[in-house]
Amino acid sequence: MSSVIAAFLVSMSVGLAIAPLFIYLMKKVKAKQRILSYVTQHKEKDGVPTMGGVVFILSATVGFFLFRSERSTLATVAYAAFVSYGLIGLLDDGIKVFFKRNLGLRAYQKIISQAVVALLLTYFCYTNEYIGSEIYIPFTGQTKIISYWCIPLCLTIFLATTNAVNLTDGLDGLAGSVCAIYLFFIGVFIWKFIVSKEDVGSVLWAQEGWSVLVLCAAVVGGIASFLWFNTNRARIFMGDTGSLALGGICAILPVLIKNPFLIAFVGITFVVSVISVIVQVIVFKWKKKRVFLMAPLHHHLEMKGYKEPAVVSFYSLITVFFGAVALLFW
Repeated sequence: MSSVIAAFLVSMSVGLAIAPLFIYLMKKVKAKQRILSYVTQHKEKDGVPTMGGVVFILSATVGFFLFRSERSTLATVAYAAFVSYGLIGLLDDGIKVFFKRNLGLRAYQKIISQAVVALLLTYFCYTNEYIGSEIYIPFTGQTKIISYWCIPLCLTIFLATTNAVNLTDGLDGLAGSVCAIYLFFIGVFIWKFIVSKEDVGSVLWAQEGWSVLVLCAAVVGGIASFLWFNTNRARIFMGDTGSLALGGICAILPVLIKNPFLIAFVGITFVVSVISVIVQVIVFKWKKKRVFLMAPLHHHLEMKGYKEPAVVSFYSLITVFFGAVALLFW
């Protein structure tokens, strides 16, 4: 457990150290966020540096590689998911910033690149001896072998979660706060899974599990350092670099412990973001009416008069509540 705590502290310290320099560099190269014209409530944020996800990706990298155990195949693959999705986001942000194309990668380019990573991760999970096609059924204490159904399930999880976290980004400190709380609870589940495997003598999985927990702690430490500069008013935005990277790590960690349904439960705010957008689009196309003043839901709440810190606090408390319920009854 000392390595887990150390990974968190080192990652947070590295993040706090490099963030000011990174912010300065982003300002020098004019890597600034351009606010879309219809997002009138955020006009004053136009020009804030972006690509801040690099801060917690780099700091988590240091914490993870310093303190992972000798057996770390699962954790290394999870780290690869974290970085791969972050690189897709970095490319997207780079096009927005340096080529002055505010929409970044085209939709098909983004979905194809995400799908390629999702396919590789799905293949690994399905063929890995520690994961396979067994999943836990929520609130029953039982597992079920789902055979080939594991493949479409994992593909859906990776694509849906990365984009759900991306949609949840949009207010100062929102995605970072929710993801940090989410990953804290996932970390507790990973620890419980490790203990259960140690109790039945699965020492090899336990060793792998500790490295996964180290990675989880390192990412939380990196996010904590980033939030110091990202909470209202933000001095830097995470950009798609950060939101897609967080989506990748939020997706794969529960899959590694055969608990994919935790994503939708503990990550209930991610689900709400996606559903609010889907409902808005469908109803508008069907009846030419808007259900929300603006989607996702956090923008609707903001336009209803709620301040950004209040919305962030509300989303964070909801995540804490569902995480606590999961720990008690899952």
